[in-house]
Amino acid sequence: MTRALQGSLWEELQRNGELQSVSEFDISELESLFPAAVPKSDDSSKSERRKSLGSKPEKVHLIELRRANNTEIMLTKVKMPLSDLVSAALALDQSTLDVDQVENLIKFCPTKEEMELLKNYNGDKDNLGKCEQFFLELMKVPRMESKLRVFSFKIQFGSQVADLRKSLNIIDSSCNEIRSSLKLKEIMKKILLLGNTLNQGTARGAAVGFRLDSLLKLTDTRATNNKMTLMHYLCKVLAARSPQLLNFYVDLVSLDAASKIQLKMLAEEMQAVSKGLEKVQLEYDASEKDGPVSEIFRKKLKEFTDNAGADVQSLSSLFSEVGKKADALIKYFGEDPVRCPFEQVISTLLTFVTTFRKAHEENLKQAELEKKKAEKDAEAEKAKSAQLTSKNDSKPSNPSRQAKQTIERTRSANRRGRDVG
Repeated sequence: MTRALQGSLWEELQRNGELQSVSEFDISELESLFPAAVPKSDDSSKSERRKSLGSKPEKVHLIELRRANNTEIMLTKVKMPLSDLVSAALALDQSTLDVDQVENLIKFCPTKEEMELLKNYNGDKDNLGKCEQFFLELMKVPRMESKLRVFSFKIQFGSQVADLRKSLNIIDSSCNEIRSSLKLKEIMKKILLLGNTLNQGTARGAAVGFRLDSLLKLTDTRATNNKMTLMHYLCKVLAARSPQLLNFYVDLVSLDAASKIQLKMLAEEMQAVSKGLEKVQLEYDASEKDGPVSEIFRKKLKEFTDNAGADVQSLSSLFSEVGKKADALIKYFGEDPVRCPFEQVISTLLTFVTTFRKAHEENLKQAELEKKKAEKDAEAEKAKSAQLTSKNDSKPSNPSRQAKQTIERTRSANRRGRDVG
């Protein structure tokens, strides 16, 4: 309390000057007994405050505040000293850093302008903020951002190659299955004959083949009674005369999976892998002049490139082979690869299979309904006949007829009596 409240005890003592009297307490004794409780002189206190402030100097921030904050947030997720972080990246250590962490490091690599700011700073580097310290650590390694990109490529390389190979194998299998399916070939022949029969007597009645998209028109052509389409009719005839062809689609195991793949996308991915490996080689060559700081990096990278090069070469050969098979399949159906890409062929065939199976199932359901209706009608007719028979048997005789029969019997008896007499 520095000011006594008016009317209080303290104000009264102050007014009467009683606080100005000599203290009866011995300061020396108090200092020896209660050293912490006795305040030091003003000069000593100010000196201590200056000393305390000097032990925690203000951090120097050179990087824009938002970017610095985001960088520091990223670093808290890594949870390792900056030097260990850089060492793990240079060792291409996938057990320590995953692809997301490496991508974040790339995102927060210092720009040229930021590196210039840090190079021109002449103060105590220990006073710099955490973001600035991180940037300085990265700047110790030549082209650190390029090395991180190489690391990211290496982490993803295995899965990228495996996915590409899987997709190419699916397309390869699909091409083989379609070309080797005798049932599909016979189905296509039947459809051609159906079309020629339907168009008999016209210019289109002697076709030697048909466009692949004609398969999709089978469901558009309806009968005059509007009860079935040409697809239903095809399935009906096949079920009656060639039932062994109805499951032709079991030959096309890979068709559905192939419909989800685009050759154009695979080509782009192949190019990305090849270009990525070229950049890896460029960084490997450039790092030769880095000195000791890149020795481990170069050693680990050499091990990777030796195997990766063979993988990419093998993948390129497979891609070329599959591309040729895809073009051959398009031509197999009499189409032009330029106008009718592989994806369109696969999509058309898959749609045809789907609509064919649906039409056949609908035919079976319709046949079942007609069978039940016929059985029901037969039962109804049988019950009606039985009812009529029962009615006839239970009808009473005609009274007039009975009377006539009685009179006739009486007359006959009388005649026999006269004859005897």
